[in-house]
Parts: sequence; C-alpha cells; structure tokens
Amino acid sequence: MSNRSEVLLMIVLTILFFTSCNKLEIDAAERSKENINKGWLYLENNTSDINEALKQDNWQSINLPHTWNALDATDITPGYRRTGSWYKKELEISTIVANQIYQLYFEGVNITSEVYVNGSKVGGHIGGYIGFNVDITDAISTGTNEILVRVDNSYNPEVIPSQKSDFFIFGGITRDVWLETFPIRHLANLKITTPNISKENANLNATFEIINSDDIASVKAILLDSNGTEIQSQTKEFANSDLEFSFNELKDIELWDTENPNLYTFKLQLLQNEKVLDEISEQVGFRWFEFKDYGAFYLNGKRLLLRGTHRHEEHAGVGAAMSNEQHRADMELIKEMGANFVRLAHYPQDPEIYKACDELGLLVWDELPWCRGGLGNDIWKTNTKTMLKEIIEQNYNHPSIILWSLGNEIYWLPDFEGGDNPEKINAFLKEFHDYAHELDPTRKTAIRKYYEGADIVDVFSPSIWSGWYSGSYKSYQKAIDQYKKEYPHFLHAEYGGSSHLGRHTENPITGEGKIQSDGWEEAIVQTDVANIAQIGDWSENYIVDLFDWHLRISESDSTFVGNIQWAFKDFGTPLRPENAIPYMNQKGLVDRTGKPKDAFYVFKSYWSDKPFTYIESHTWTERQGPKGKSRELSVYSNCPEVELFLNGTSLGTKKRNTLKFPAAGLNWNLNFYEGENTLKAIGKTKEGNEVEDVLTVNYRYVKNGKARALKLEYEELDNGNYLITATAIDSKGLRCLDYEKRVYFQCLSGGEAIVSQGTPRGSEIIEMANGQASIEVKRYSKSELLQVMVLNQSFKGTYLNID
Repeated sequence: MSNRSEVLLMIVLTILFFTSCNKLEIDAAERSKENINKGWLYLENNTSDINEALKQDNWQSINLPHTWNALDATDITPGYRRTGSWYKKELEISTIVANQIYQLYFEGVNITSEVYVNGSKVGGHIGGYIGFNVDITDAISTGTNEILVRVDNSYNPEVIPSQKSDFFIFGGITRDVWLETFPIRHLANLKITTPNISKENANLNATFEIINSDDIASVKAILLDSNGTEIQSQTKEFANSDLEFSFNELKDIELWDTENPNLYTFKLQLLQNEKVLDEISEQVGFRWFEFKDYGAFYLNGKRLLLRGTHRHEEHAGVGAAMSNEQHRADMELIKEMGANFVRLAHYPQDPEIYKACDELGLLVWDELPWCRGGLGNDIWKTNTKTMLKEIIEQNYNHPSIILWSLGNEIYWLPDFEGGDNPEKINAFLKEFHDYAHELDPTRKTAIRKYYEGADIVDVFSPSIWSGWYSGSYKSYQKAIDQYKKEYPHFLHAEYGGSSHLGRHTENPITGEGKIQSDGWEEAIVQTDVANIAQIGDWSENYIVDLFDWHLRISESDSTFVGNIQWAFKDFGTPLRPENAIPYMNQKGLVDRTGKPKDAFYVFKSYWSDKPFTYIESHTWTERQGPKGKSRELSVYSNCPEVELFLNGTSLGTKKRNTLKFPAAGLNWNLNFYEGENTLKAIGKTKEGNEVEDVLTVNYRYVKNGKARALKLEYEELDNGNYLITATAIDSKGLRCLDYEKRVYFQCLSGGEAIVSQGTPRGSEIIEMANGQASIEVKRYSKSELLQVMVLNQSFKGTYLNID
C-alpha cells in the first residue's frame, strides 16, 4: 500500500472514529431535572463585590426557598430590609457529558439577581416573580462547582411593582431552584392552543422550536388521555421551519371545566432513526370561554357565574418563601370553599399555583405586577414589557388562565414626574394590550381601577367597596347595575373589609345614620366623609353580613359576570402599622396560617356542594346580656333545611332561601340561659342525610364594668409550647367583653415568644378581641423560670411566672 493510500485510510478511519464518538456523545446527552433547594449558605451582606462576599466568615446554612424578610417584614419595627444578600452552594457534577447543556432554573428570585459559577458571572434577571434560566455549560467542570447568587430587593423605581404597593416585596430566592440538563439539539418553546372547540369536536395546534438543528429533523407528537392512553399521534419531517402540529376533529374529548378539570398530555419527541433524542410534554385542557357583551360569562357554551377570591403569596413565619405543600394547601382550601376563580394579586405566582389551578378547576386572572407607581421612564418601559412577555410565555399552556391582567391602580402614586398623565399612560397601555394579544391571541386582557383605560382592555373592573371604603353594602346592587350598563365586559374585582379574628359584638357598626353618602366609589376614602373602614369595629359579625349581602345579590343576578372577594388570606403590608395586628391587611377569609374566620363559611354556604352546617360563631363562646333579652343566631349551611337545638330542645326548622337575609333565612331568635348553653344545628340534605355542628356558649346576665386590670393565664400545647392568654377584667374579675385596646407581650426569661407571624397568637403587639389576646411561647427548659409580661398604656405591667 502506498504512503498516499495509507494516509487516506487513516483520514477515513479518523473521521469514522470521531463521528462514532460524536454519536455516542449525543446519545449520552439526556434531559433531566434535579431540585437543588438543600444545602445552601446565606450571607446577609449588601456588598456587590463577589470577592468581598467570599471573604466573609458569617455565612449561615439554609435551605431554599428563603427570604430575609420572613420575620422583619411583620415585626414591630417600622420598615423592613430592602437591600442585597448572597447565596452560595457547592454543586457536585461527577461527569460532564459532551453535547449536553447544563442550566440552572430559578422559579423566582426577588427582585433582581446576578448568578456566578466558579467565579464567573453567567447570568441574572430583572423582576422577582417570574422564572428564568441561566446556561452554565461553559462555566462548570467535573467535581465541585461553586454557585453564587446575589439578590437585591432594594427600592428601584425602574422595576415593578412600585414600593407604594400595599404589600411587602420580599427579598431572596423565594422559590425552588433546579439543575436541568438536555441535549445540545433539543426541543423547546412548546405552545399549545385548542381552537374551534365544541361539544362534538376538538382541535389542537402546537408550535415549537428545534434548537441547534441545521438539517431535517423528525418529530413525533402524541396526545394522551389522563390514563396515559394514546388518543392520536403524528410524525413529521421538519426543515426547521413551519414547526407546527395540528390535530383536528378529535372525538369524544372530555372538556376541561371548573367541576371536571379534565387534563390530557401532549408529548413531543425528537427522533433519529426511531430513537428518541429528546422529549418534552405539557398538560392540555380543552375548553373555550366567552364574555358576552353586557352580559354573563360562558365556559364551554354554558353560563358560569365567576365565584372568585384573591391570593397573595405569603404565609406566617416564612413570608413569600412558601413550600409547595403550603402553596397547594392554599389552593385546596380555596376550592373547598367552592370558588371557581382566583385572581393572583398582584404578580405571577409560584408554578405550583398554576399546576393546582389546572388540576383543581380554578380559572385564573394572572396579573403583571404593574401595581401603582404610574408610568416610568424608558428603562422602566423596557423592563415592564419584558416582564409581560416572560409571564405569557412562561404560563402560556395552562388551561386555567383566561385573563392576562395588565395591572392594578396603575396611575396611583406615581414614582416618576408626570407618571400619572392619562394620555401617556393610555398610549403605553394600548401598546401593552396589543402586545399581549400578539403574544397570545387566545386570551383576554384586563385591568382594575384605571377608568381612563377601561375601553382599551378587554375586561375591566372598577373599584366597588360598598360597605367598607364607601357607603353601605346595601348599595351593591345599585353599583353593579350601573357598571353593567357602562362597561361591556365588567368583572368586579375586590370587595370586602377587615375583620379581627375572635372580635364579636351584639350590635356591629353598620354606618346606618352615620355615613351620609350612599355612593359606591372608593374615592370617598380620600374625603372627610366617614366610612366603615374608619369608624367600624372590625368585628367578624359585621363582615359576615357584608359578604352575605354581596353574595345574595351576585348569586341571583343572571346577567352578572361575577365578583372576586379581597382577599382569601390575611397578608402583610408596610402601609398599615395601626391595624389590629400591626402591618397586616386583615381582609382575609382565613388568617395568615390558613385558619378560617366566620366569613369563610358564608362563602362556603353559597358556593360549596359538600354539605355542612356552621353555627356563628366558634370564636364567640363568651357572651353577655340582660335576662330575657333575645339574641339572633345565624347558621351558615348549604343544606335545604336546618333544625336548631338549644340544650336539647328544638327551636324549629328553617328552610334555606338565598333571597332572605341574613344567612339565607337560617337564623333564629333565642334566649340564652345563664351559664352553659349547648347549641346543635342539624342540616338535612336533599337525599335525607344529616350534617351537624355543635357549639357551647357561656352566657352571663351581668354586664362587665370598666377594665381595671389584665390577667395572665397559660396552657401547655400539644407541641410543647405554652399559650399565654391575657384577659382584661373589671373590678369584680369579669372578663371585659367590650375591651379592644392594644396590649404588648414580652417574654422576659426562660423562653421566647413566637412573634412577627402576623397572626392572632403570633404577634407581640395586638388589639384585644372581646377582652382577650394570646401569644405562643417556646420554653427553653422546665427547670428554668418562664416569665412573661403584658402591658398597655392603661395597665403598666402584669407578670406570669411559670416555675
């Protein structure tokens, strides 16, 4: 063989060798997703210098999600930490697979971030409520890799939401973090639409991308039902253009709706010689919806009254750094109440929320965090437009989402000079509306409380706070009648009021004779005209009546789209230091731990199908009044009829009628006996089954006098902690059921109070509810004296010693 032939042979063999190696490398590359929440270090230091951060020796061990504002947002000190911090993790990678991409995926980092791997900056993000990824392929090596993330929630008027918003902007890596891998040639950006749906036929269109593919690629699309059974499949050759599949005239498809959220799976496979090189999938819900002009809302051709609430992303003790279990628990409780709609206020939320809404059957108003602050500068506009694009692209495939909200109260309290100019705002809002439809032609846009732009978006909500920020709740019908005529697609978002868990009164303040206006505009709160928010008692009794009236109206109006109560759970706010629980917005139907207030059961009585009865109220078991004075007692139930018993004697059966008020006619006048009274409500279903509720009320005929002292008592809880309860008493030792002043708790020795929770027994400063307040205390050791103090301006110090 000649030298030339030998050289040619060697070249051919070399090409074959490397081609084979390259094929092996491609085959070895795979898609994976690993949660890396555990084993991080946290440095509370504002330096922007990575080397300076690494020199510090006070890194703390943590797991994600995490926020440095978990407690300081709701502590007794004004303000909360708005600055930068660092996170660090050692990431072990045993083998670097060639032709494989490695990336970090952050579900949410609040509010701006910079990501470093092995000392090199590899990416970052602006905007705290949206997921983003960072390619780390070129920065990693075999073995130990050091990840550092600088996070900053400093005041930045160029990034929404405005700091003038009525909620905390929690700083930190507040959601899950993942290490993801996939082949260098892979599928991406799968977007699914379900056009031209009917009860008989369904269609599906799917667009996607093939990344790093220069030649013809073979892709298979498969539609699977909820059991994993293949419905239909297609395989097509693509030359990296017109990347789309269409499945037409699908038969016997089970539609997605709020009662039966049927989900299918759409799967894409990138093939090479019938071998799957990459695979991605998304859940699919087949549904269609319509907002009738000046009429109701329709889902899959049927009228559906939207029964909604709002959700802020936070929980006692952890702030916004909630676990997936806590996220899911919120949504399950909302569904248990009977809601079919949720507005995500005022920002996109954790991926677990959208997953839960898809699976539980909750329609979604997804909101861009343009909340107050007005129109910003050019950088603000770029950031805001980018965030809208990210939100829509990130959440595109969720069947639960029907509305992209472009903002809330956007004109209010401008951060930039001239930022409240309607002409400039409208020009940008119109651009925004068009851009949203360009990104997603299948859904509607919405906005709340910006009247000048009401005709720009598809769905509009004016501000109606009847019975709280304006007028009487009895003006609600008048308000919605006007707005139904004025706005073609009118959906009422936000109504309600604050209630302090456990605060009750025989005669709630309703504003009758005190509030002169019967208007419904929230603007009244900026005037000197009194409203219930200013003069009310924040009792649970008033709030159940307010919601009862609103629901009585909305449930009987055949042309009403629906309304969305504000808000499901109490949440923190820097703007309300004087509330009954400082820095807490207490308009929730449940407290910040998810414990239901009475109002929860009002909604459940109108919305839930699961039979129940609830006697108002389980947090009102100590009452008083003169002998012979009758009291009205309500039972909230969804049963057709309820019978009430007092100490074993029937007080009669009442039929439920939603046209009656209060409690749909399930209310009785009764005379309590002095001492212990046992109440039992038995609800009877259409099928003849029974559900019951039992409540014991202690009633006295002697009215308490003026509060003269605070008394401290304790009980040991199942978790080993102590519940310390302060009671206001008069000169005869009677509990002062009308005492509502603030008290201040302090654990002096032997333990620590569980504080800054924003809850009725996790706040060291709190207003009393019917003359009582509690704090939970963790004791260090039973061999050590535990001493707790409570005081206020009137009572300088009461002490409890537990030996």
